[in-house]
Parts: sequence; C-alpha cells; structure tokens
Amino acid sequence: MDHSPENVILVGGGVAGLATALALAPLPVTLVVAAPLGAEAATGWAQGGIAAAIGPDDAPELHAQDTLDAGAGLTEPEVARRIAQAAPGAIDWLVALGTPFDRDGTGALALGLEAAHSRRRIVHAEGDGTGRVVLETLAKAALACPSIHVLAGQRAIRLLTDAEGRVAGVGVQDRDARVAALAGRAVVLATGGLGGLYAATTNPLGATGSGLALAARAGAVLRDMEFVQFHPTAIAAGADPMPLATEALRGEGARLYNARGERFMAAIPGAELAPRDVVARAIFAEIAAGRRPVVLDARFEGVARRFPGVVALCRAHGLDPAEAPIPVRPAAHYHMGGIEVDAAGRSSVAGLWACGEVASTGLHGANRLASNSLLEALVCARAIAADIAGSPMHALGRLAAPGAPARPSPARAEIRALMERQVGVVREAAGLESAIARLAELSAGGEDDLALVARLVAEAALARTESRGGHFRADHPEPAAQALHSRTAPFAAPIAAPDASADAVRQVA
Repeated sequence: MDHSPENVILVGGGVAGLATALALAPLPVTLVVAAPLGAEAATGWAQGGIAAAIGPDDAPELHAQDTLDAGAGLTEPEVARRIAQAAPGAIDWLVALGTPFDRDGTGALALGLEAAHSRRRIVHAEGDGTGRVVLETLAKAALACPSIHVLAGQRAIRLLTDAEGRVAGVGVQDRDARVAALAGRAVVLATGGLGGLYAATTNPLGATGSGLALAARAGAVLRDMEFVQFHPTAIAAGADPMPLATEALRGEGARLYNARGERFMAAIPGAELAPRDVVARAIFAEIAAGRRPVVLDARFEGVARRFPGVVALCRAHGLDPAEAPIPVRPAAHYHMGGIEVDAAGRSSVAGLWACGEVASTGLHGANRLASNSLLEALVCARAIAADIAGSPMHALGRLAAPGAPARPSPARAEIRALMERQVGVVREAAGLESAIARLAELSAGGEDDLALVARLVAEAALARTESRGGHFRADHPEPAAQALHSRTAPFAAPIAAPDASADAVRQVA
C-alpha cells in the first residue's frame, strides 16, 4: 500500500467514494470499505435515476428552481444552480465510462418524470436499476485504475489528527478486531446516511451514520441533523430493510388508495407527485387513522417491462403489482443533514472533506428533490478531487493513536424502535425529550455510535420548533417566518492526543 505524502484516504465505496477516487487519479488513493466493493452501498439500491436538464424543453435554471422549491427555504440558490449546471456534464462522464443508460427510439437518453420535477429529466438505466448499474460501472473503473487501492473488510473507527489538529489519517479495524492506523494527506468521508437507525428503512442496515460519528468526534460542525426524508412508498411486506417502490411509478401513473378505496391524494396539490414529505405525511395520516393498508396501484400497461426491479422485489415477497396493488408505508430513506461542507467539500476541520449523503452541501435543504442524490455525489466528487489536488501537501508527522477496537451497539434494536416511534414522520416535544433522555443513557458517554448519532438527530428535532420539509412537529405544525439552518459541534476538539508515528503505520492487506 502507498503511504506516500500524496496518499488520499477515502472511506466509503458507493457512488460518492468511487467517483471521488476516480476523479483524484493519478493521485494514490486508499479506498476503505467494510465489505467487498459496492456490496453494502446504498447507491446500488437507488431505483429512480439521476436528474439532469438535458431535454429540449428543459434548462439547468428550471432544474435549480425545482430543487429550491422542494427544499422548503433551506436550499442554497448558488449551490442548486452550480450542481444543476454541472448535471449534463456528469451524465456525459458516466456515458464515457460505459454506463448503459436507457434510450428512446431515436437513440437519445430516455427521460423519466418524478415528483416535484417540472420536466422529464430523470436519466435511468435498466428501468429502475440505475443505482446498481452506475455502481457497477464505477466499481469496474475503480478496480482497473492503478492509483486506487481498495482496502476491503476494514471499518473506519477514528479520524486521526496530527500535532496541529489536522486530520491526517484514519484508524481502521478488521473483522478480527485488529486495529491499525492509515496516514494520508487528506481524508474524504463518503459513508452514506443513517436510515438504518430506524426500524422502517429502505437503506442497508449498516447505514447508521458512522461517518457522522467520526466527524463529530474530530470536532467537525454538523448541520441540519433533524431533516430525515421518509420515502412514501416503501413496500410493506415484512422485510427489513424494506424494498422500495420507486417514485417513478407514480410519475408513470400509479395511484395511492386507502383501505376504503379512496384516492386520498387527489385533493392535495400535486396529488401523487407532490413533494415526498407531503406524500409521506398523507400516507402516515391514513395509517394512523386506521384506514390501512394504504396501497399503490401500479396496474398500468408495461409495468413489468418498465420497472423490472420493483416487480422482482414484489414477487420475491409474494406480491404481483401487475395483478394487485402494492401495500406501502413511509420509511426512512435519506438524510438531508450531515457534515457541513463548502463548495469544495471541505469540512470545518482541516484535512477532512465529505461527499455524498454524509455531507450537508446546501443542495437538499429541508427536503431532497427526487434523483438529486446521485447527482450531488457525482458533481461534488470532482470539486473535492480538484481541491485536494491543488492543496499543499503536509508532512506526515505524528498521529493520534487509532484507539481501542469498536464494539457493536448493544442497544441497536431498542434505538431503531425508539427512533421510529418518537423521531419519525411526525414528532412532538414530549416524545423527543423522552427519546433524548433514553439515548443519553444508551450512548455510554458518547462511545456508542448509533446512540450518539440518533441523539444528535433527536436534539436537533427538539430544537427546531417549527415544521419544515422532512421535519414535522405536531405541536408546531407551521413553518417559522425565517428559514434557518441548525448547527452542532458535539465535540469541540479531537479527543485523542498524538502518540503514534506515521512511520510505523501498519501495512494492511
């Protein structure tokens, strides 16, 4: 493994990590992943696609405006414009890598429609298999790139700092609980979201905010932690995690009904294509009122051909969407908050960058627009790579010790149930206060990652006494007059003192 002064350490093997690693070439990159490349990345589960204004009736300005409208006042206009303008180029890059996107009869990229988009602009592959196809393309390119070293079977447990307090390495732990230190000129976190903290989620169960815990302990500022997006149409078939019925189904005409056969979204602006938070709360209200099950009727012509992934998921659980409606319910799907970063992906701590869902770039605001997540990762990866490549190299000096092996959370099941019940689609003060008190007990002085991240979400939700986007307070149902970001820095400074020499970094194969 290359531990030269140029080495960049990247944690995470989804679209954010792989795109950043490829953009960094020919700089040497150590890609730290807990499982075989791509095996546990949420990217592979993304069904919708990638938003890009490439249609003849579309423009980046329209895409940016839709993003702003969905973000409920917290999307930053300059960020929305910058990423929307870069979207066509991101698609071109993926095409150049060989990504087999779906095309229409003329050979042009086929464009789908999703909720809160004013135009058809969703580029997709194999119908609803976009995430998997893009991940496979990027993984193949990364494995063929000589400057990328994939370190599989290693879990990042600590960000390591040098004598100046700069992040200059990562403590990793293998499956046998052996701990080692990796040194590098920069560290990029691309660890994904936190949906696995909830009992009902569409995310891999390993998505529990590990990167947020790493950054928090290194003293990084976290922003808008309360904003969790609940996908309205997770398939309620008893699976954990829950399979997803992509929003694109509703874009092609699928309709929602309650147990009485009422199309309860019909009177709501946008109907089934209203923003995700609106649809999720409407379904939650139907279920809470006893009008369950809520079903998605996708019995339109060609559903099996156009959405083979959803149909396969349904049939694997004894359902056939071509014959009967699909039972659905909201489930934790995406985290709009994260490590606060600037336009170059830099966090508030020197030496630390963040990309993808773990980062808070200002794009998603209080409610992510559908199919903007893969796009954000692709665009920001290039900005991060350019910034690191252009930054001065620092000498690899003495690093903080990697620390003791991390232990699994003993209260995982309790935390997931608590978050679902008290920090879910609908929140109120009493439930949040109860959740915070219990999570403080479970956090073991801040050493339990799951309890720590869950508590940060609950505390931010309690502090935001309004309803905005994905955050809904039953006791404060209206938005405040002014939209403000929330910020927290739970650990003011790195917690370990330098005592390990970078010269003695253990080679990990």
